[in-house]
Amino acid sequence: LGSESPIDYMALFHVVFGTAAAAAGAAALNQWWERRADALMRRTRTRPIPAGRMPPLQALTLGVILSVFGIGYLATVCNALSAALTAITIAIYIFAYTPMKRASTANTAVGAIPGAIPPMIGWAAARGSIGAGAWTLFAIVFLWQLPHFFAIAWMYREDYSRAGFRMISSNDRSGERSASQSVFFCILLLVIAGLPAFLGIASFVYLAAELVLGGLFVAVAMRFLQMRTAGAARSLFIASIAYLPLLLGALVLTKS
Repeated sequence: LGSESPIDYMALFHVVFGTAAAAAGAAALNQWWERRADALMRRTRTRPIPAGRMPPLQALTLGVILSVFGIGYLATVCNALSAALTAITIAIYIFAYTPMKRASTANTAVGAIPGAIPPMIGWAAARGSIGAGAWTLFAIVFLWQLPHFFAIAWMYREDYSRAGFRMISSNDRSGERSASQSVFFCILLLVIAGLPAFLGIASFVYLAAELVLGGLFVAVAMRFLQMRTAGAARSLFIASIAYLPLLLGALVLTKS
């Protein structure tokens, strides 16, 4: 999307490879940091460290190596801006989001920041700069993560509480707060996700597809608000998984 010329598949490989290495490193560092909490949660206790398949020191070492390698690879093969954005992503994820999970329910919004930077990394690798298009992609992925994680957090609210994580679902047994915020952010996403058509990034065919996908996403979130059951939350989670690749696929296919 950030490329102003035909797709350079070798350049695409380089940015995906470097970003994937850094992402794997960040995930390893996160699992090292949260290894004791992971052992308390049914959802995460089968991860390599709590399950005993990998010693903590090995995970820490692997995380550092992959993170440094990914950043260095992007700096060498792509450009300094993409590497800097990757370093910022890892720093926020590990040193802000991870400890904040025990301190504030705002952790979901903070965690959505590093989760939304990767499209900007690709844009920066392609253009050597970031502009309105990159920030729009950031906003789309940022907003998408909120209903996605609100659904997960409500389904596993007892797990999160057992591990000492502060989520909005922790004191939301009825699901009203989690569901109402999911609806709000799905509606906001419906509006923001239309911007690429008006910025000249994609055609208005994309806008039509975005309105259909966004409308369905809002409808599933509304169902969660009305029913507030584990099944409705799971439906929202599944819908979120389908929504993002379909939306981005439509964006790529209708690129101006």
